[in-house]
Amino acid sequence: MSSERLNVIALISGGKDSFYSLLHCIEHGHRIVALANLFPGTGTETDTPATRAGIPAGPQDEARLHSSPPPHAEEAEFSFPLPPGLQIIDPAEWAAAGAATHDHGHGHGQGQEEESSETDLNSFMYQTVGHEVLPLYAAATGLPLYRLPIGGRAVHHERDYDATGAQDSEETESMLPLLQAIMSRHPEANALCAGAILSTYQRTRVESIALRLGLAPLAYLWQYPVLPPPAASAAGETQLLSDMANAGLEARIIKVASAGLDEGHLWERVSSEDGARRVKSALRKFGSAGGAAALGEGGEFETLVVDGPANLFKKRIGIPEHGRKIVREGGGCSWLMLGGARLEEKSDPAQDLTVRTPDLLDPRFKAILDGLQFAPLTQASMQSFRSSHRSALFSGGGSGSASADVDVLYWSVFAEPSSSERSIQEETIQVVDKIRGLATAAALDPSDITNTFIVLRRMSDFPKVNGEYGKLFLKPNPPSRVTISCGDLLPLGTNIAVYLTAPCSKRTVGRDGLHVQSRSYWAPANIGPYSQAINMPVNVQERDMSDNPRPLETGVRSISIAGQIPLIPATMLLPAPSNTSYEMQIVLSLQHLWRVAQELKVQYWTSSVAYFPRSESMADMERNAKVAGLAWKQAHGSPEDEDTDDENGPDLWDLKYNPAYQTLAGNDAHEARRLVPDWSILTLRQQNEPETCIPPVFAVEVEELPRQSAVEWHAHKGLSKVDEGSLELSCDPEVGSPGWTAWRSIVKAEKATLVYTTVSCSFEQQLESHTFEDLDMVTSKVYVESLQRLGLGFGVRKSYLVYVDSIEVESWGPAGIASGCRPIVPCRSIWSSSSERLRVVALFETAFYA
Repeated sequence: MSSERLNVIALISGGKDSFYSLLHCIEHGHRIVALANLFPGTGTETDTPATRAGIPAGPQDEARLHSSPPPHAEEAEFSFPLPPGLQIIDPAEWAAAGAATHDHGHGHGQGQEEESSETDLNSFMYQTVGHEVLPLYAAATGLPLYRLPIGGRAVHHERDYDATGAQDSEETESMLPLLQAIMSRHPEANALCAGAILSTYQRTRVESIALRLGLAPLAYLWQYPVLPPPAASAAGETQLLSDMANAGLEARIIKVASAGLDEGHLWERVSSEDGARRVKSALRKFGSAGGAAALGEGGEFETLVVDGPANLFKKRIGIPEHGRKIVREGGGCSWLMLGGARLEEKSDPAQDLTVRTPDLLDPRFKAILDGLQFAPLTQASMQSFRSSHRSALFSGGGSGSASADVDVLYWSVFAEPSSSERSIQEETIQVVDKIRGLATAAALDPSDITNTFIVLRRMSDFPKVNGEYGKLFLKPNPPSRVTISCGDLLPLGTNIAVYLTAPCSKRTVGRDGLHVQSRSYWAPANIGPYSQAINMPVNVQERDMSDNPRPLETGVRSISIAGQIPLIPATMLLPAPSNTSYEMQIVLSLQHLWRVAQELKVQYWTSSVAYFPRSESMADMERNAKVAGLAWKQAHGSPEDEDTDDENGPDLWDLKYNPAYQTLAGNDAHEARRLVPDWSILTLRQQNEPETCIPPVFAVEVEELPRQSAVEWHAHKGLSKVDEGSLELSCDPEVGSPGWTAWRSIVKAEKATLVYTTVSCSFEQQLESHTFEDLDMVTSKVYVESLQRLGLGFGVRKSYLVYVDSIEVESWGPAGIASGCRPIVPCRSIWSSSSERLRVVALFETAFYA
């Protein structure tokens, strides 16, 4: 996506969220070209997607189809037959027909009546209550409105939408022919906005349809409750409702379906301070006053917008009291059937109203930015805690503990060496074929892969690489991805290397992910074949009596997060150049990492790197390392920062379908929004020594980064589902040989103890490694000694990711990093957070059980 002015089709339901999202589109300078709405049909429409997608309608359907289009909406303007039941409501035609002054009943179109129903469709996807008023929005806003009956029902109840498995009877697919018809009449349309706030179920379905049609999905309200509140204000669950009121949006409650809300709340103006307070107070009586409930995100209530600011609403919609008929469905659910709706002149169309856009940085990261600008970057302030001690988490374990493989595969894939010229596309095709072969040999599908690391010679090759790479991943939640360019440090004739992580077999279940492809204020959209994060259980390989491995669940989960660059989420642009843009990019991309981690419930990191593009001098990289290290340290804060009172609960799909969240008193729901890091999982000793609790972080100099950004953050592994008091961090200086340091994150799980180790070597230490095997032997020796200092056995000796200085790589000969058959990142330079230059950094993971 680019920053040019977008031409937006606005999906509207009549509710507050879709209209407020539309207002944010206008605020960003985008042009609304049409309104789109799906409404409950009468049962007479032909409602399969195959028919709606372009199979010509019969004579009766054609007659009904053209019963009320405006004179200039002729079929010849469309490139394919119009879907049966399509309604085109032109604001000029509507006004000319006298709709502005005459009562409007339950009809849909000029003179076209639709049967009224006292049963709400209760669609999983679309708000349908209040649909009888929708035709008035054309004249009220001056925008053309296109409507189509909803076909089918919710067949796939999964949270994430898999379009490859969509059926003709799936209601989500109703959007496709409606938008195709609009795009045929408005070929300039290139974006689609919707009002998703917390519902992954709705967001992923809109994204699926939009991207298939080449439309940029916009969801400016996504994660709105966790975004920065107005200056000098405390975050509140109903801030969104207050912002709607301040923007002049008048939203009325037309359906209640929650304990605490009753018929007395119908027609309440919820987009007001008093209305929001009443709703929250009523919900609190039944323990449901959290952020999602107070906004109606769980279906507690539904709304109808009857007025808005003058730049959108030219007239308001009035509905007389006698036209509001209460329909009682039972079970505490009631809604309004609306009749007699009419357009009214606005009494004060020139109101000075504002659409608040949340600040780019949270208060926490704004403070970090201020600290980077004014804090002296002395080496003393950056020193890491270093001590050697026997772990308290291994009481009774010692050298008798048995090591086990973590149930993970690591693959390194290069194209075959070639003496002839070949394009980057040809090389990528060969790499992709190899990946398919590896997955097949492991009895896996490419969709099982959890993380990929792409190293390119030239970042300009990325679009062609992405086109072939994307063919691997056609299902929801593709692997998270990190992409960098290492220039000529790749072997001669090699232009791409891909490193992948996957479970050992399909027996490892429980893969989850987050793939937000909509533009929002939250974090950058990931358009294409990579997710923000993939969440997997950490299993270890236990062997049975026949020495056959089988996965043993530890209860801990590992989160792989995509590399984060400093794009402004709402525009997908880098911050404008300024005196502070360098620090801003470091902090903004780090905030993206934290926000994704918060959503995936990460409690702690094992380690992290900040990639920087090629610097003009070593002094510049030394400064990069210090700034990144200080930002990382400040982001971790201290135990005093811990706050578990955030009531923004889990995703609504979880609340409805995941048994873990289906009790009001569930602890998981309460802990879902803990801060990152979660200090409670550390041992009490370490909680009293905050300086000991910062995971290792390194600055790595490469050639280029995506979008020419100044930094890219890569957290190696995020951990979740760790019990309180079950994590310990330590750092051993001078372990194994002079100049070597080992950091450890030790996690005591139910059936095993997990150990994540990072070893590094000072640049001053001469390694004389002429092959990767030489280097591997040295790093493994240091790793083993670091475990022995804990009183443990050897553990798994293979590193899963290695960063190597260019001096070492150049000594390995023509094959370079390809000779190691291991994920190796060739670096121009590597630095610790205390600005010490390093020669190598290697990462290990293993497990122990008695």
